[in-house]
Amino acid sequence: MAVYAIGDLQGCLTPLRRLLDKLNFDPVVDRLWFVGDLVNRGPESLETLRYVQALGAAAITVLGNHDLHMIAIAQGLRRQTSKDNLDDILGAPDRDELFDWIRHKPLLHHDVALNFTMVHAGFSPGWDLLTAQQCAHEVEAVLAGDDYTDFIRVMYGDEPDYWQSEAEGYNRWRYIINCFTRLRFCDARGRLALKAKGTPQDHPKLVPWFEVPGRRNADVRIVFGHWSTLGRYNGNNVYCLDSGCVWGGEMTAMRLDAALDWTSVPCDVACAID
Repeated sequence: MAVYAIGDLQGCLTPLRRLLDKLNFDPVVDRLWFVGDLVNRGPESLETLRYVQALGAAAITVLGNHDLHMIAIAQGLRRQTSKDNLDDILGAPDRDELFDWIRHKPLLHHDVALNFTMVHAGFSPGWDLLTAQQCAHEVEAVLAGDDYTDFIRVMYGDEPDYWQSEAEGYNRWRYIINCFTRLRFCDARGRLALKAKGTPQDHPKLVPWFEVPGRRNADVRIVFGHWSTLGRYNGNNVYCLDSGCVWGGEMTAMRLDAALDWTSVPCDVACAID
C-alpha cells in the first residue's frame, strides 16, 4: 500500500487524473491525502468534488479556505466574486449532499504510524500537536453542528491574531480556523499576519509560520498546501505541496510511507483561470 499527499486541487480534476496515472494509483490498496481547497478557480470543481467523494475510504481530505468559502456562498453568507468559479456546484442537483459531505471533513489529520500531520495552511506557533488536535476537534464539532451557519456568519476576520488558551466562543474559533485554513506569515513574536501574501522575500519583516522562533510544534512533521507562491518546500520539518496547478504550475504529490518521493505533472492551460 502506498500513501500519497497531494497539493491543492482547486477544481483541476484533469491534472489530478494524470498525476494518479503517473503514480499507478490503485484505490483498492493505496490511499490519498488531500490538503484541502478541492474547489474554486479551476474549471472542474463539481467533477472534482464528486470524484474525491467517490473515492470513499481511499481518500482523506482536510478543509481549506476555498472549501469553506463555497459553503458560505451556498448558505447566502458570502457573495461570489469575479474570481470565483462555483456556479456548476451551486446549481448541481446533488449540491446539498456534496456540501454536507465536505462540511464534515476535519481541519487536521494525524497518522501515528506514518508520523505525519496534515492541515491546509498551518499551525499556530503556540500549539503543540495535542493542543492543535484539541482545537481542530472543537471547531470541527461546530461546523458539523446544526447551527454551523451562526459561526460561518462571523468566521471572517483577522482578529484575534495571537493564541489565548483561555479565549472562548467565536473569537477562539476564528483564530483556530484562521490558523488551519489561512495562515502563511507571522511576525517574530508569533502573531498572525493574515493579510500578507507572496513569497518570504516579499515580506522581510515577517517570517513563515514554520520559522517563528520557539515554535512549539517544531517536532511535528506537517504536510500542507495553501501557499502556491512558496511552492514545493521541504524544510523545518514541514512539506508544502501547493505548486500552483490552478495558476498554470504543477500538481504535486509526495509519498508518505516510503522515501518521501515527490511527483508532479504540469497543469493544463485550461486550469489557469485568473
